[in-house]
Amino acid sequence: MKVKEPLFDYTSLQTNYVVKNGDCLTLLEKVEDGKFDLILTSPPYNVGKSYETKTSIEKYLETQEAIIGELVRTLSDNGNLCWQVGNYVDKGEVFPLDIYYYQIFKKFGLKLRNRIIWYFGHGLHASNRFSGRYETILWFSKTDDYIFNLDNVRIPSKYPGKRHFKGPKKGQLSGNPLGKNPSDIWEIIETDWDKALWNIPNVKSNHPEKTIHPCQFPIELVERCVLALSNEGGWVLDPFAGVGSTAIGAIKNNRKAMAFEKEKEYCRITNERILELKDGKLKSRPVNKPIHKPSKKDKVARMPEEWLQLRLKNGNILNGH
Repeated sequence: MKVKEPLFDYTSLQTNYVVKNGDCLTLLEKVEDGKFDLILTSPPYNVGKSYETKTSIEKYLETQEAIIGELVRTLSDNGNLCWQVGNYVDKGEVFPLDIYYYQIFKKFGLKLRNRIIWYFGHGLHASNRFSGRYETILWFSKTDDYIFNLDNVRIPSKYPGKRHFKGPKKGQLSGNPLGKNPSDIWEIIETDWDKALWNIPNVKSNHPEKTIHPCQFPIELVERCVLALSNEGGWVLDPFAGVGSTAIGAIKNNRKAMAFEKEKEYCRITNERILELKDGKLKSRPVNKPIHKPSKKDKVARMPEEWLQLRLKNGNILNGH
């Protein structure tokens, strides 16, 4: 096996994170085998944003496959990989990227543990199809012996006093005192983490974490993956780091973070945000903060009279809205 030239001297590293500017495939080639406990990222979607070059979906996936091969090599035997994607849209046709990516990951022998649906209530409005309001996270493990710290992310049980009604455990509490296992649907509704659903809004203009990045990862989403799928002191990698949300979520929870990003400005912002985190000045959305629900007293939340009359005329009144 070829010995990789070390990218860093880890023994002399005086910090718990590394941010590197450059092409992720080139940087990955210098990382030793089995380095990372968790690889968590959202790759470019090939939709022609300022930091992407739009190509055919076939060429796009071919390039991503080479990167994925290196990621699998650098993932530890008990490590996990979370790949968060939306849909690629070309001339109005939707291509579900998670389905395309699944085939690639299976080529490298990874095992899918969950296909997590991240639903959020706000986004761009479509005109010729229903508006997209979800993305997916493909959680793979490298082997059957993988890190899964369920107790770190349990949510309160709906019926904590429920007991077994028959059998040898009759009369005993049937649940777990630490709470129940979250579902694989992370939904955005008017509730909070203490009310059983994973409440993770996407980062839009009024979000406290918003930077110049157009498709920013919410730190909340990162933290739940980090807590459940890596161990304290382990390395977490984001090969498409953007403005460093994965690194921040890892550092915040006593992991070591490595971030690769080809845009120098994003690297600068990442370093700035990490320093703000260490100084206690980073703006972020608290995990248990409820989603804002506008009051009916707010003028913009009320149905305009002219629309109400039009809908009454057309018989288009649904559930009183």
